[in-house]
Amino acid sequence: MSAMALTQEQFDLLMQRLDQIETHLAEQRRRAEELEELKRDLIPIGNQVIKRLTNELAGIGSEFKAEDLFYLLKRLLRDTHLLLKALDLLEALIGLGEETTRLMRPIFHTTVTELDRLERQGYFAMAGKAWQTLTGEIPPEQTGFLALLKALRDPRVRAGLARLLSLLKLLGEVPANSNHQKGDSYEHPG
Repeated sequence: MSAMALTQEQFDLLMQRLDQIETHLAEQRRRAEELEELKRDLIPIGNQVIKRLTNELAGIGSEFKAEDLFYLLKRLLRDTHLLLKALDLLEALIGLGEETTRLMRPIFHTTVTELDRLERQGYFAMAGKAWQTLTGEIPPEQTGFLALLKALRDPRVRAGLARLLSLLKLLGEVPANSNHQKGDSYEHPG
């Protein structure tokens, strides 16, 4: 009976191994089918890629030489340190641009705010009127001697002349770091 039991144990072990082999074969068959399906899917894609690559390379024609590619590759490998420096410089330039942008935002905001304040106070309108006055035509009756003397009675004209004379005086002052000496005077050429 023990010989029969041993044979039964061997039989059970043999059956267990056969089940494992069948499971393994079924898994291998499933994988082979998946690979075959993948191959069927990839072959048309590969053909399209090869066709497109062939067309693109045909567009290059005789201009492309393998020696040029190898030369370029050698140069890239030889000058790797230069490429790294160039990338470092590019990173620094990008950082500088970002920093400049960060710094310019408040300056731009302040400038816009100040220009708005000046516009609300009427400085631009005044400058526009002054420009029109300077560039516009003056009627001949306003340029006569008596007309000019009469205009001097207007307090606004007198205030404007005082400001103009102060400005002329300021422009006539020679800065301390100027090339002119104190005794120099302006001589009209001609």
